[in-house]
Amino acid sequence: MLACPSTNTFHGGATLHHHHHHRRSQPPCLFLPFRPHFGFAKEGKCRSRSLSLLFSGNNNRNGFAVRASTEPSDDKNSDGATHIAPQPYSVKIPVGDRHILVETGHIGRQASASVTVTDGETIVYTSICLDDAASEPSDFFPLSVNYQERFSAAGRTSGGFFKREGKAKDHEVLTCRLIDRPLRPTMPKGFYHETQILSWVLSYDGLHSPDSLAVTAAGIAVALSEVPVSEVVAGVRVGLVGDKYIVNPTTEEMEKSELDLVLAGTDSAILMIEGYSNLLPEEKLLKAVEVGQDAVRAICKEVEALVKKCGKPKMFDAIKLPPPELYKYVEEIAGDELLKVLQIRNKIPRRKAISALEDKVLKILTENGFVSNDPTLRSNAETIAEILEEEDEDEEVIVDGEVDEGDVHIKPTSPRPTQLFAEVDVKLVFKEVSSKFLRKRIVEGGRRSDGRTPNGIRPINARCGLLPRAHGSALFTRGETQSVAVVTLGDKQMAQRIDNLIDVEEYKRFYLQYSFPPSSVGEVGRIGAPSRREIGHGMLAERSLEPILPPEDDFPYTIRVESTITESNGSSSMASVCGGCLALQDAGVPIKCSIAGIAMGLVLDTKEFGGDGTPLILSDITGSEDASGDMDFKVAGNEDGITAFQMDIKVGGITLPIMREALLQAREGRKHILGEMMKCSPPPAKSLSKHAPLIHIMKVQPERINLIIGSGGKKVRSLIEESGVEAIDTEDDGTVKITAKDLSSLERSKAMISSLTMVPTIGDIYRNCEIKSIVPYGAFVEIAPGREGLCHVSELSSGWLAKPEDAFQVGDRIDVKLIEINDKGHLRLSHRAMLPATESENSNSQPTSELPIDTAELQKSTDKGSSKKVNSLAKDGLAEGKSKQPRDKIGKVRVSSKRSSEDDSVIPSKKFIRKLVSPSEDKPSMNKDDVKRSNNEAFGGVSGKDENSLVSGEA
Repeated sequence: MLACPSTNTFHGGATLHHHHHHRRSQPPCLFLPFRPHFGFAKEGKCRSRSLSLLFSGNNNRNGFAVRASTEPSDDKNSDGATHIAPQPYSVKIPVGDRHILVETGHIGRQASASVTVTDGETIVYTSICLDDAASEPSDFFPLSVNYQERFSAAGRTSGGFFKREGKAKDHEVLTCRLIDRPLRPTMPKGFYHETQILSWVLSYDGLHSPDSLAVTAAGIAVALSEVPVSEVVAGVRVGLVGDKYIVNPTTEEMEKSELDLVLAGTDSAILMIEGYSNLLPEEKLLKAVEVGQDAVRAICKEVEALVKKCGKPKMFDAIKLPPPELYKYVEEIAGDELLKVLQIRNKIPRRKAISALEDKVLKILTENGFVSNDPTLRSNAETIAEILEEEDEDEEVIVDGEVDEGDVHIKPTSPRPTQLFAEVDVKLVFKEVSSKFLRKRIVEGGRRSDGRTPNGIRPINARCGLLPRAHGSALFTRGETQSVAVVTLGDKQMAQRIDNLIDVEEYKRFYLQYSFPPSSVGEVGRIGAPSRREIGHGMLAERSLEPILPPEDDFPYTIRVESTITESNGSSSMASVCGGCLALQDAGVPIKCSIAGIAMGLVLDTKEFGGDGTPLILSDITGSEDASGDMDFKVAGNEDGITAFQMDIKVGGITLPIMREALLQAREGRKHILGEMMKCSPPPAKSLSKHAPLIHIMKVQPERINLIIGSGGKKVRSLIEESGVEAIDTEDDGTVKITAKDLSSLERSKAMISSLTMVPTIGDIYRNCEIKSIVPYGAFVEIAPGREGLCHVSELSSGWLAKPEDAFQVGDRIDVKLIEINDKGHLRLSHRAMLPATESENSNSQPTSELPIDTAELQKSTDKGSSKKVNSLAKDGLAEGKSKQPRDKIGKVRVSSKRSSEDDSVIPSKKFIRKLVSPSEDKPSMNKDDVKRSNNEAFGGVSGKDENSLVSGEA
């Protein structure tokens, strides 16, 4: 509509500035699109007889809405007007025990509004932009939110190949939802300019979380922009450490907190809460909400003062609502039939009946000339009606039968309708009327569509053991909502890796993945990556079940839960909680208690629908009650407390008394659901599935972990291959997790690792050990898999040997005793100490070269001088050196297959021990402390038990 000469302002007082648009060239004269609601005050309205004259000379073919420009600029435009650059503003707002800094006008000045919010050294930058053209009307506001955590904020780069941020991570998607949910209900109906909010974390100090800060930054940006929102939205996090509630706690404080609550709202009402706790009572949760609401109220008051200084004029005149008359027409046509349709209990028949009734209303209005398919009609409806009205005043309508002869014959016409409606308006109004009738039926009749009372719960049916090969499975059905929950158990390799701003690897041992196929609602749709809704619902169910899981030390499995929604009619996320809990029990996970979830609804202003004005709270809401109601409040927990909660509001917000009543009613609903879950048939197995892997945890000394891993992981790979296990995971603290499919491979791997990581102690005896290699100065003997020691040639025989090959060959098996560990950890073994002793040794004399009667190979050592050589070697060979190793004894006694029982009976343990502590042999090579320690080790190294048992401890 061409601006009237008498005025140059929009309805709302925004002054028009003639300037060139940055996207396309505009003529010097400013034209407004032909819109009934985006014009001037009625008293200043100008009328025109021709529509074509309104758009002459205008290149704007799409009818873009022109906004009042408040973009300041230092440059002069074609008219010579000078724009003033925006002045930067900043304000410090007290939040909790510190201040946050809000700045605007510094960065992003071409956006509709942009702010930076600083908490400590964490900085979040948020911008908001609006499309110039209004999009097609729909039943939701065209708002999109994107949140990104830049790795550079913490001095890092992305780990990907391209070294840049890519697909949004799950926790970024969850933050987008935190921003979107409190802002959407504040957006006015009828405003269809696409709005985009972009938020980046520019700096992160590791202490101050950016997610709640991003909610506040987005609320401030919307308040400063042209979006016609009159209320300021802010968000905070509340923690509970001991008995103290903390607003915006640091990450260190959150590690000790019993509660993680994110709350957003205005200065007068709560719009969104989401949080997780460890079975927290309702009263403590309400107190936390009260603390958070006080903090939000203080932020909103400070921001309102900022908006008065530098906020932009609001686009209230861009709001386009359906004509009021249309509501009356739709109610007259569909009212009586709509009451009957809403009483249909099943979802699919009810949905089809409502859709058919909508088509009927549209058809009747079209046949009567009230509806046109012209897409531009909605924008021009008011002006067309005015033009038709003026033309009717000028034309003479000749009634049939009243035409005189000789007069000009004018064809009789029926009066045109005073107003035409667009098809999209009819659909929007029909949806609102249906919602109104549904709420009226609930309030007046006290009965819902399926016949339940406001606090009634739908019928529940559950069964476990649904899938024979799965580790755990359950089918949970509540009314027309159904979830198939499957549990899979695995090792650390199955854990979910989390990439965060802090340079610390984080692994999740428990995660729940939720999927919502289009078939669950009887529709055809696209299957692809999980949507934001699926990620959000999955996280809510995951955090609901997490507090009841056993510690990792008691149950060392990685747990994955899949919830596939096979039917949906409201509260599918809470069905995932119930089904997931049963599936965990079926998999044999020793959970602490059972958990159930329920979704609560609300009809706020009941006086409008025939009630007394008291808010009506609904338990276990269906999909239609969610869409038509004022609240969706999901609560999970047991009869003692709450583990997770999430509330979304579709109106201006609710108060604490309403929330208290909803929480108490939800607790009664959970008790009922838990009772029904106990009736599950067949019940959960509550034992580990035979198809689940076996996991064994063992502890070794941390410094010996490298012996298991080996160079480049070679050793651990060989252990996995030789033992047949699936995986061997090691940790720096000495924890070793062995995952196997069967018990035999698990035991084999345990024995190999125990032998590999044992701590040898002087005096330990190893039997039936294989000679792995022979060198000129001795033989290397394997006392355990991967552990070898040197048996010097002087210790291979009690007589003199010229070279080891004279008595032994590679592959022979002998019994040895550990006599020394040097500073480098090398082991020195003795076979001579295991040979029979002579009579002279029993009388504390020097050892001789007497040979055992059954060793024919060593008879060569009886020549002259052999006795002298043996005596000199004994002083070196039997000397026990100092050892820095721990005194844990981890050897295994091995029985030689080449020795007979007679050989073992010839060498009693007592006689062997007396030989070890003979002062004539030990004193020359040890001081007093060494002698004392060696004696203790020698006595401790031999057990009175059978030789096949562990004589020096376990790994």
